[in-house]
Amino acid sequence: MLFVDQVRVFVKAGDGGSGTCSFRREKYVPFGGPDGGDGGDGGSVLMVASQRLTTLLDLRYQQQYKAKPGWPGGGANKHGRSAEDVVIKVPVGTVIKDDASGEIVADLTADGQSQVVALGGHGGRGNARFATSTNRVPTNFDPGTPGEERWLRLELKLLADVGLVGFPNAGKSTLIAAISSAHPKIADYPFTTLTPNLGVVSWGNDHSFVVADIPGLIEGAHEGKGLGLQFLRHIERTSFLLHLIDISEWTAEDPVAGYEVLRKELASYDAALKSRPFAVVGTKLDIAGNGQRLEALRAYCKRRRIKFFTISAATREGLDALITFVGQKVASLRIPCETRS
Repeated sequence: MLFVDQVRVFVKAGDGGSGTCSFRREKYVPFGGPDGGDGGDGGSVLMVASQRLTTLLDLRYQQQYKAKPGWPGGGANKHGRSAEDVVIKVPVGTVIKDDASGEIVADLTADGQSQVVALGGHGGRGNARFATSTNRVPTNFDPGTPGEERWLRLELKLLADVGLVGFPNAGKSTLIAAISSAHPKIADYPFTTLTPNLGVVSWGNDHSFVVADIPGLIEGAHEGKGLGLQFLRHIERTSFLLHLIDISEWTAEDPVAGYEVLRKELASYDAALKSRPFAVVGTKLDIAGNGQRLEALRAYCKRRRIKFFTISAATREGLDALITFVGQKVASLRIPCETRS
């Protein structure tokens, strides 16, 4: 399925039905009073988060959503029927923004969470509502109020505990395939991963955490090079980051320089990511050669007191230690959130 994480849609709520002007006309009732009914309310447009959806693809092909207006009122104090609401289902993790102002309308982070994005108009009052002791024959009535309308911009941000970031072919897809049941595309050419992948990792007796594999960055990504920064929004919600650095003998990149470029690109996207807890993982340990690149990166991390791991997803060397550390770290980071709630 095509992965779509940004769309722009137009929503229009229904107008309220008009009230009516009517007078009671019955045999043997020569002085019937006003009996104009109220108009019905227009339908609203709502967005509801659903775990069944993983992409905004459907909204790319249908970009306009309009609710029906309320029915007008009738004689004999008959009120107009209200229109039904229009419900738009979106994936959990969708951020709804007003396209004109950029204001966040809602952030749908739980299954079933809903938000009215365009409120339906209210039905107008019929002339029966205006009858008083001094005005027994009112002829005035209210039209219905218009429903809200606006353009919205939707952004999907995956809900994950851990974000895997690194340059192309750093081993992110291989790692997520090795520690979870996710099956990302894996190959030996750049930008194998063209869409983010999610995987659930089990650890301990009954614990788990969610990992997001973010498509590879390159130097200058913040300027639009490579895949640019289009997928980095998916690590904004993560509580912990793993920086994957290729330490194999076959890569031409210096691991220390690569790490520094990676940190620079993340900071160029969002300065808040610089303070996000993280660890460095040297990948492809099984083909590290004489270990010169590995030791250079290990020494660099030791001097800066950065937590450092080495793994081989192919042979599973180092995976258990990494999973246990990340699981414990994620659990400790969850505690403040649970305490606040």
